[in-house]
Amino acid sequence: MFDPKPILKNLPNLPGVYRMINASDEVIYVGKAKDLKKRVSSYFNKNLPSPRTRMMVSNIVRIETTVTHNEAEALLLENNMIKGLMPRYNVLFRDDKSYPYITLTGDAFSRLAFHRGSQRQAGKAKSASQFFGPFPNSAAVRDSIHLLQKVFKLRTCENTVFANRSRPCLQHQIERCTAPCVGLISDADYKNDVHQAALFLQGKTNEVIDALGEQMNAAAEHQEYELAVVFRNRMQALRQVQAKQFVSDFNVSDADIVACAELQGQHCINLVMIRGGRHLGDKSFMPKNSDGETLENSMEAFIAQHYVAQNTPPLIVVGIKIETEVLEEVLSEQAARKVKININAIGDKRVWLKMAQTNAELALGQRAATSANQSAKLVALREALHLPDSTERIECFDISHTMGEATVGSCVVFDRGDMQNSEYRRYNITGITPGDDYAAMRDVLTRRYTKVAAGEGVRPDLVFIDGGKGQLGVAVEVMLEVGLEDILLVGIAKGEERRPGLETMIFSDTGEMLNLEKDNKGLHLLQQIRDEAHRFAITGHRAKRAKARMHSSLEDIEGIGAKRRKALLTRFGGLDGVKSASIDELSNVEGISQSLAEKIYGELH
Repeated sequence: MFDPKPILKNLPNLPGVYRMINASDEVIYVGKAKDLKKRVSSYFNKNLPSPRTRMMVSNIVRIETTVTHNEAEALLLENNMIKGLMPRYNVLFRDDKSYPYITLTGDAFSRLAFHRGSQRQAGKAKSASQFFGPFPNSAAVRDSIHLLQKVFKLRTCENTVFANRSRPCLQHQIERCTAPCVGLISDADYKNDVHQAALFLQGKTNEVIDALGEQMNAAAEHQEYELAVVFRNRMQALRQVQAKQFVSDFNVSDADIVACAELQGQHCINLVMIRGGRHLGDKSFMPKNSDGETLENSMEAFIAQHYVAQNTPPLIVVGIKIETEVLEEVLSEQAARKVKININAIGDKRVWLKMAQTNAELALGQRAATSANQSAKLVALREALHLPDSTERIECFDISHTMGEATVGSCVVFDRGDMQNSEYRRYNITGITPGDDYAAMRDVLTRRYTKVAAGEGVRPDLVFIDGGKGQLGVAVEVMLEVGLEDILLVGIAKGEERRPGLETMIFSDTGEMLNLEKDNKGLHLLQQIRDEAHRFAITGHRAKRAKARMHSSLEDIEGIGAKRRKALLTRFGGLDGVKSASIDELSNVEGISQSLAEKIYGELH
């Protein structure tokens, strides 16, 4: 039994972070404290109210602590440790750092573009780029880009396309671009359009409309009526957008509304994003390890894990009363401006909060319905195949290639009532006769289950092999070789004309063949797993095949780097020209010596 008294006796009354560690030397919980001695001691009271906390405490064999200067610093350290260690008793949210943004590039004629990833990029043009967002999903970004194209007619083409245009493209024809590539708009006018687009994305719609009104009146006074109509149409389009999407009763143009709901022990956080005074959409987050936790703890965990090291809006409206002082201090410091967390929403803020609450409840309901449906399918599959009730983890394998080229094997995993995407694996297969599916299957299964037999992976309860008796026979041989012959293998032979519902299952232990009714839920689960294995395999195969198509045989020649390869291809007009060149001709290329020319000629012939 773990005796906490020696540790508690020496803990200081200072802020910091504590880590609970189990017998396997795993960190099972990370927490922060304003007073380490008081906070850690509270876990060892006789009457702990939460079964979850009692379970965690029963697994503790060691406690480590780190003292910090203040509670805000402890919050940052706690957040970094949670993301790095993923403790099983902490509420965990997926670390989504790749929110999409809209960018206006720093080119001479700015390009309107979709951006995902880091905003700190090298290059003069990129460093001058403006980023707007984040947006909840890519669809919201693309909708906004289409709107900006219609209203401000900014270019979206890549720089390589822009620099080589000799006449306007289709975007100009359909009035979504002013064609700066061929000089149909002046530099000053285009920069003015870019400036107005930036103001609109910042939520300063009224300022843009006023500026357009002045331009319209000035054009009318100079009897430039066609130009005045252009400005009038822009004003009308912006007013329509403002009427549909503008959010009133908010003292800032950027804000987030965060609500939390609970169903059957599962929590859901719904995040509604308002940027530039417009509602961009929402996103639901399902945390791990929330069973038995309070909604307050889940909300605090979300605020800390989601916003620390992220772009934080000046206002966050929260639907649950939480401690906000330390969170506001940390978020304000990293944003270099005041960040307010509102826990007492009134007026329109309360209406938006109710909408976010409804979204969270709907997401939980849909998840529960999906989970129940998957559970029913698993039960039906167990009954149809006469499997024990303990059957939970199913793995499925498939092979994909084109006439033996770029062979790829896939393994997908169904466990805990759903497909486990993070456990999927692809296997690049080499060293076999092209098109030999049996050898490919042997290679994949051997690589997979040699590790499992050695204790490096999770042992499946059931393995599906996408193929007939031949592939299944290979799988049986591999399992015998690695010592996992007691795992049930089932081959899935495709039906007549590969039509769904006509699949035949072949059992490795008896050789029995079974066909299920088309409306059998167990068959539907089998098809879902098999189709996912096929999708995952063919996606990897296509990527590998495309990479091979783009590969130059010059890359395989030692001593030929990117610079020399470019010089050769430019001099001879492509790879065919290089192949037809003589050794003397090759040696005349800058950077190619006589010996290297002989080597190139020998490799290509």
